[in-house]
Amino acid sequence: QVQLVESGGGLVQAGGSLRLSCAASGSIFRLNAMDWYRQAPGEQRELVAHISSGGSTNYADSVKGRFTISIDNAKKTVYLQMNSLKPEDTAVYYCNAKLWTSAIMYNNYWGQGTQVTVSS
Repeated sequence: QVQLVESGGGLVQAGGSLRLSCAASGSIFRLNAMDWYRQAPGEQRELVAHISSGGSTNYADSVKGRFTISIDNAKKTVYLQMNSLKPEDTAVYYCNAKLWTSAIMYNNYWGQGTQVTVSS
C-alpha cells in the first residue's frame, strides 16, 4: 500500500507565494517520477509540473518561470514552489507518483488534493 500526503495549500493574494509538499510512504521499491496536477472548477485536470527521480523537469507553459518542482529522493517527497501567483492558479492541486512497489509491479498513485486559492 502506498500513500501520498500533501500539504501547503491555502489562501494567498495575487503576487504571493506558496510551497506545496507531497510525501510518499508505504511499500515503495523504487520511485520513477512525481508530478503535480491541478483542477479548477469545471475544468479538466491538467499537468502542472513533472520531475523524474533523476531530476529532469517539465512545466506547463502557464507556470514556466513562476513555479519550481523539486524532489528529495531520500524522503520520497516532492515540492512545488509557487511564486508570483495569479487568480487563474486557483485550483485543487494533486500530487501523482509513478513508482515500483516491487521489481515487477509498477503503478500510479494520487494524493487527496490540496486547495490553492489566489485572491485578486
